[in-house]
Amino acid sequence: MICPSCSAPNEAGRKFCGECGTRLAQPCPSCGTVNASGIRFCGECGNLLAASPATSGTAAIAPVAVAAQAVAGLGPLPTAFVARPAPIAERRLVSVLFADLVGFTTLSEGRDPEAVRELLARYFEQAADVIGRYGGTVEKFIGDAVMAVWGAPTAHEDDAERAVRAALDLVDMVRELGPGIQARAGVLTGEAAVTIGATGQGMVAGDLVNTASRLQSVAAPGTVLVGETTYRVTAEAVAYESAGEHVVKGKAAPVPAWRAMRVVAQRKGLGRDDRLESPFVGRDAELRLLKDLFHATSREHRVRLVSITGQAGIGKSRLAWEFLKYVDGVPWPRFFRILDF
Repeated sequence: MICPSCSAPNEAGRKFCGECGTRLAQPCPSCGTVNASGIRFCGECGNLLAASPATSGTAAIAPVAVAAQAVAGLGPLPTAFVARPAPIAERRLVSVLFADLVGFTTLSEGRDPEAVRELLARYFEQAADVIGRYGGTVEKFIGDAVMAVWGAPTAHEDDAERAVRAALDLVDMVRELGPGIQARAGVLTGEAAVTIGATGQGMVAGDLVNTASRLQSVAAPGTVLVGETTYRVTAEAVAYESAGEHVVKGKAAPVPAWRAMRVVAQRKGLGRDDRLESPFVGRDAELRLLKDLFHATSREHRVRLVSITGQAGIGKSRLAWEFLKYVDGVPWPRFFRILDF
C-alpha cells in the first residue's frame, strides 16, 4: 500500500505509514467498514468519511510525531508542526477599558532610562493584576496605556460592573507609583467583533474600541468616564455624576459621558442604602491593608484574623462595609467571613 502523503511503500494490513505516520486506512464512522486512505465516501454505505490525510497533513502527523518526540525524550515539536484550531470570529457584547498615565512623560524627562523602565514595568504588572482580579483580559499595552476587555473570551452577566470597578481601582493604584503620576480611564459597553483564539492580532475590534480610547483621552486626570450603556447597567452599584457630552475625534455626534465616583453597593446594587452615601475618607490606608491581606490570604492559602477595634463612631462599621463591597465585586473564592459589623 502506497502512502498518499509521502509515497512510501507499506505492506498490506498496516493502518499507519511506517515512514511518516499518516493513517493508511480509515474506518467508516457509520458502518465501521475500513476504507483506503484518500477515499471520501464509504464503499459500503456511502457515508461521508473524515478528511483525508492528504488534505490535513499537519493535523494527522502532529499527534503521532509529538508522541514519538515525548517517548524519545526530545521534548515537544516546534510550534509550526503542532496543529491548532482556527480562530473563531463572532459578535459579542463586551465592555472595553482604556487607561492611560498622565504626567508620565514629564516624570520620565531627565530620569535614568532604567528607572523609567522599572517604573513602567511595575505599572504594567499592577495593572494586569487589577484587571485579572475582576476577570478581565488584557488586550494590549500601548506605550503607557492599557486596554482590557470583559465579555471575551469568557462572558459574565456583570462584566460592565467588573470593568468599572477595575477602572476605579486602577486609577487609585497609580497614585502609589510616584508623586505627580495619575491615570485616567474610559469604559464603554456594546457590541464588537471578537476573535476567539487570536494570536498576534487584536482580539476585539470595532467602533466601540475606538470610542473607548477617545473617551479616555477626554477624562480628567484621576477620573473614570463611562458611556451611556455602561452607566445604565452599573448605576445600582456605582455612584455617578454627569460629565456632559464630549466631541471626540471620528464621531459625528457628541458622546455622553458619566464620571464614576465610587462603589456604593455590592454587585447589582445589593445592600445599597436608599439615602445618599457620603464619600469614604480618612481610612484609605486601613482599607488598602485589608485588601492586601485578603489577596495574600487567597494567594498563599493561609488563614489570617483581622480585628478592627476603636472607639464608638470612629468608622469601624464603614470600613467593614467598604471592604465587603470590594470583596463582593472581586470574582475570587471567598476565604473570609465577617462575623460582626
